[in-house]
Amino acid sequence: QVQLVEFGGGLVQAGDSLRLSCVASGRTFTSLAMGWFRQAPGKEREFVAAISFSGASTYYADSVKGRFTISRDDVKNTVYLQMNSLKPEDTAVYYCAADRYYSGTYLVGDYWGQGTQVTVSS
Repeated sequence: QVQLVEFGGGLVQAGDSLRLSCVASGRTFTSLAMGWFRQAPGKEREFVAAISFSGASTYYADSVKGRFTISRDDVKNTVYLQMNSLKPEDTAVYYCAADRYYSGTYLVGDYWGQGTQVTVSS
C-alpha cells in the first residue's frame, strides 16, 4: 500500500511563493506517476499538476500554468509543487496523488495523501 504525506502548506499573501512536498512510501517511487489536486471550500476536487514516472514530462491545469512547477526527486521519494505568484483563488486543501498507470495528462488518483491547507490572503 502506498502512503503519501504532504508538507509545506500555510498562510501567505497574494504574490508570495510556497513549496509543497509529498513523500511517498510503500512502492518503488519510479513506478508511480505523481501529481497534485486541490479542493476549495464548497467546490469539487480539481487537478493541478502531474509528472511522469521519469520526470521527463509534466502537465498542468490551465489555471496554474506558468505559475506552478511540479518536480520530483527519486532519491528522496518526494514530489514537489513550487507555487509562485499565488492568488487568493489558489486557497484550497492541496492533495498529493499517485498513479500506477499514466496517460500523459491528468492523474486518476490511485493513492492519496491527507492534504495540506494553503491559504492566500489578499
